Amino acid sequence: MRAARRTRGLLRRGERDPYGTRGRYGVRGGLLAGGLALALTATGCVTVHGETALVPAATRGEAATALKRFRSAYNEAARDLAPAKDAAVLAGPFGAITQDTLRSRKAQNPAGGAKASPLEVSDVRYLIPRQRGWPRWFVADTDTDRDVDDDPARDTRWLFLFTRSGPEADWRATYLAILAPGEIPKFRTDGDGYVVPAMPGALSRAYTTYLRDGRGARFAPGQHTTGWREQRARNAERPGWTIQWADEPADTGAFRPYALRTADGGSLAFFASRHYERRTGAANVTVTPPLAAKPLLKGRVDRSYTLEYTSNETVRVPKAGKPVVFLNRLQGLTGAEGS
Repeated sequence: MRAARRTRGLLRRGERDPYGTRGRYGVRGGLLAGGLALALTATGCVTVHGETALVPAATRGEAATALKRFRSAYNEAARDLAPAKDAAVLAGPFGAITQDTLRSRKAQNPAGGAKASPLEVSDVRYLIPRQRGWPRWFVADTDTDRDVDDDPARDTRWLFLFTRSGPEADWRATYLAILAPGEIPKFRTDGDGYVVPAMPGALSRAYTTYLRDGRGARFAPGQHTTGWREQRARNAERPGWTIQWADEPADTGAFRPYALRTADGGSLAFFASRHYERRTGAANVTVTPPLAAKPLLKGRVDRSYTLEYTSNETVRVPKAGKPVVFLNRLQGLTGAEGS
């Protein structure tokens, strides 16, 4: 497993439930329809391809169907604590977090989550870009029934980023951002109302480098930047324990980043990362992994164990010269290994 690769060279520095609560999910500041390239044949007929033409990533009908299919499978999986039931509608970091959360909870509660309330969405806005090639993607900006209460000041919007890897593939929910309405920027659109994609850059690599050594001023101070580094420093002083961390970019395949251009010239970006925490107990300390880690645990725990987390981040990237601002980070336990 990936955790095993990260135990060497670890740095010594020292939510709400998505399945049935009405609170916020995770840590807070918590592709696509066919493209058509046209080539004229010798007879003047049109040949259809899917790689080079600039076309809408999806129709509104396709986007609505993808959201409906996801929600149905997601609710069924949450009710039965059965990751197989929503595996086909998930991908990337959101998929990894959701699937391993279900596996862990199923092991702790074999009877399932019968009391889980289904996820409901309303007031949906589809943010669909024009693009070339694959994967294709769009964002569904939704209101849900997962707010803490009915206070408008505490309202949230759930932004699901769907991807489709090729012409024969299904749409899958790949990223999730939970934002206050005021945190959602105004997006740049073209003359036909389609949002404009942006280059997300190497955000995952920059973020994990920052967490490791604090270098660079690319990220604004906050809970998920300076605050997380300070928290690690405090935890490293925990009596009886040696705690080490390592951070790894996750930016290829289903974990590739995406971004939408905002009206002010910046962008809203979605990216992922992996984080490892190795805990080693002193000779007189009982070393026991957290309850949630036991269903995911590989290997025998002797004096230490390594926890692997996957993070799903959403940030505002302003114009050049200003730091990136974290809006949301969802993190889930996705692996554990004893040593």
